[in-house]
Amino acid sequence: MRKLIAAINMTLDGVFDHTAVDPDAEIHQHYADLLKDADTILYGRITYHLMEYWRTVAANPTGNPATDDFAVTMEAIPKIVFSRTLTQLDWQSATLARRDLKEEVLALKQQPGGNILVGSRSLILQLLQLGLLDEFQLCIHPVIAGGGRHLFENIQDRILFTRTHTKEFAGGAVLHTYRVGTE
Repeated sequence: MRKLIAAINMTLDGVFDHTAVDPDAEIHQHYADLLKDADTILYGRITYHLMEYWRTVAANPTGNPATDDFAVTMEAIPKIVFSRTLTQLDWQSATLARRDLKEEVLALKQQPGGNILVGSRSLILQLLQLGLLDEFQLCIHPVIAGGGRHLFENIQDRILFTRTHTKEFAGGAVLHTYRVGTE
């Protein structure tokens, strides 16, 4: 069965806003490698629109190898977008989900292939509550945002994790990898 991995950046004060952190080349490389080990990524509408930025970088490279490599990898990976308002997508590697989140993920996990990634806060929260996440990669950046939406603000139930790996980046961010559950 394929593994469903949530991966997201956040600040020391728990804010997940992408403008509050400044990923360096090493972090971009980590996420590019994560994408290369997967063959599907799930997005909600808002994150999908944010990630469309990488299409422009893939088409017009910046000259920064880590950024450009990440953009090429992001361009290639198949994306499934969950939206109640979008009716079509214009990114060639993206499709709209045809089923609800639970049905789509259960079907994807049964198919052969690599890991499935999820990078949207809204989907991460829903998948946690559905008990469908297998692994959680939380990259905590050494900054306090001082305001913004908190990653876990709407979680009401206790959820246990088992730490499997920790990686420190030279710029001060720390990646914590957890298996969902305690077994």
